[in-house]
Amino acid sequence: MIESIFHFNINCTDLDRSLSFYEKLGFKVILDFKEGMNSEPMAKAFNMSHAQIRGVHLILENDPTGTRIDLVEFQDPKTEGKPYPHLYHTGIARMCLRTQNIHQVYANLKQKGINFFSEPQTLPGTNVTIVCFTDPDGTVLELLEGSF
Repeated sequence: MIESIFHFNINCTDLDRSLSFYEKLGFKVILDFKEGMNSEPMAKAFNMSHAQIRGVHLILENDPTGTRIDLVEFQDPKTEGKPYPHLYHTGIARMCLRTQNIHQVYANLKQKGINFFSEPQTLPGTNVTIVCFTDPDGTVLELLEGSF
């Protein structure tokens, strides 16, 4: 029986740059393999002939048992490609982060240089407010306040 979501993976082209970005959002490193990992069993599990990676597991500072981000830079083979060009593609589209004060978080992140698609938007007929932005490689993230 599946118990919970442990982590989800975000591949990046520059681990140090992406780590700095996610730390601005309030994530902290809980597991560090930035020096690199070359694992035949991991490569086999990923259906790859080989895998040399650098990475970290991140958690939100205020939720040490929450779902982790597995931030990975593939060194060999090298991370390649670009994120999906829009949000209406098949597959995982974005990561949504819940907040209690979206306007304050939005203002704080704007001061830290985060570029947003728009100002926070309240969804019609709800108390839900959302706003989206991208990480350094173009992965879409969403802030959400309220509930459905």
